[in-house]
Amino acid sequence: MHIQIVSVGKLKEKYLVQGIAEYAKRLGSYIKLTLTEVPDEKAPEVLSPAEERQVKQREGERILSSIKDDAHVIALAIGGELWSSEDLASHLDKLGTYGTSHVAFVIGGSLGLSDEVLGRANKKLSFGRLTYPHQLMRLILVEQIYRAMRINRGEPYHK
Repeated sequence: MHIQIVSVGKLKEKYLVQGIAEYAKRLGSYIKLTLTEVPDEKAPEVLSPAEERQVKQREGERILSSIKDDAHVIALAIGGELWSSEDLASHLDKLGTYGTSHVAFVIGGSLGLSDEVLGRANKKLSFGRLTYPHQLMRLILVEQIYRAMRINRGEPYHK
């Protein structure tokens, strides 16, 4: 299985880069993992609703251009479904079993995802009602994918 994580913006924080690299290394024996960063749209701190839509649309175009047409897309969105780690493991296991070899998780920028990206998503996944920095979300997601792989193989992992 090939899992791609598409995210907006360049990851700069050393501790996040190191954490993601560690889980990516661990995942090497389970899946092929690709981390794709698309540039964020430069914008002033305060935006009108129309400007926010434009920023999300431009970032969304970059996201969509980096996803293969046959990918199963899971968008991270506050309004998405709430899954347990076991639910995520089961979903990925079913995708692999029934022939979906490419799964793309999408993490938007600070303003979220465009309607076009959300429309392309096969599933919308929420990690709860709390808001996390999108850079930190990358680390949380890659850890959860690792946990899912361990669950699917029946291997021990802390709860």
